[in-house]
Amino acid sequence: MSAPRQPGSDRTRLPLLRSLRHWSRAEDGQSVRLPVGVTVPPLQQVLRRLAVAMLVLVLTTLVVWLDRSGYQDNADGKVDLVDSAYYATVTLSTTGYGDITPVSHGARLTNILVITPLRVLFLIILVGTTLEVLTERTRHQVRIERWRARIRDHVVVVGYGTKGRHAVETLLGQGMSREQIVVVDPQKKAVDLATSDGLAAVHGDATRSETLSRAELHRAAHVVVAPQRDDTATLVTLTARQLNRRASIVVAVREDENVPLLKQSGANAVITSSSSAGRLLGVAMSSARSADVLEDLMTYGSGLDLVERPVSPGEVGHSPRQSPDLVVTVMRGKEMLDHADPRAETLRAGDRLITIQRAASHH
Repeated sequence: MSAPRQPGSDRTRLPLLRSLRHWSRAEDGQSVRLPVGVTVPPLQQVLRRLAVAMLVLVLTTLVVWLDRSGYQDNADGKVDLVDSAYYATVTLSTTGYGDITPVSHGARLTNILVITPLRVLFLIILVGTTLEVLTERTRHQVRIERWRARIRDHVVVVGYGTKGRHAVETLLGQGMSREQIVVVDPQKKAVDLATSDGLAAVHGDATRSETLSRAELHRAAHVVVAPQRDDTATLVTLTARQLNRRASIVVAVREDENVPLLKQSGANAVITSSSSAGRLLGVAMSSARSADVLEDLMTYGSGLDLVERPVSPGEVGHSPRQSPDLVVTVMRGKEMLDHADPRAETLRAGDRLITIQRAASHH
């Protein structure tokens, strides 16, 4: 007897999955990238330190050459510019062959007060550069482990294209901190863009569970799935739901026919980009102003915003019309009651309201 089919596994009635055999996984190395401040490339850091070291060497050479009468060269008895550079080099590197020595009190005092601090500075530059190179990977790993220890109830955004970036902008506009958003994308450019925007990012294939695990998806509260292709969105949703049963998953797809598949795959909400754009175009044809209002409502923080909030104690027992905000829908349990529903005439404790507010009134 064959094994029972899982929801969404019937390929004969789900044309979306026909193209999966042609979809190849991204083989880029999977890695977690954390946002950092303005950083200097490693090579540039080394060159800067090398320049400082050379400056110290030149300064030491100049000090010795100006006081050359206080030094003695065992070879010919006099110290010229080349001898000064030679003495500065062996002194700063602590080699000290002893063939050129300070003999006057002034030269020895200069060695104590000037050249010795320069020697210490020179050694600090060399040792610091070495340690910087050796410990950079360890320091990055420590940051990753600290990040993993504290990240939870966050939002994982799969795909940092146009849809993903606008979703992140809306989340930030609603008051979510950048530390609570993690981006997953197979493209290195998108990952670099996300980290430059101050977000943590994972570089890898989001249809693979190990990639989503790197984003700590099993501890996430919400998942936004916004890849370029509907088949990718389906696989990501299935993988995400397998890793996290409680998270709210919102998915963007292009075609309406794929909405049932995504909901069977575990999506809580599915947004169809092509049909939404078509409906907006239709509204614009009949009323350009109405289209402007809809665009305003969909652009968080631009003027009018759709805001979901709990009913306040002062609103309980009253009509939604008495609310300071324009109430569009009353959510009571799993029911959505519009403004014309008689059951929504009296607000109850525990209700949630979908309201229209001015952007400045809820920031």
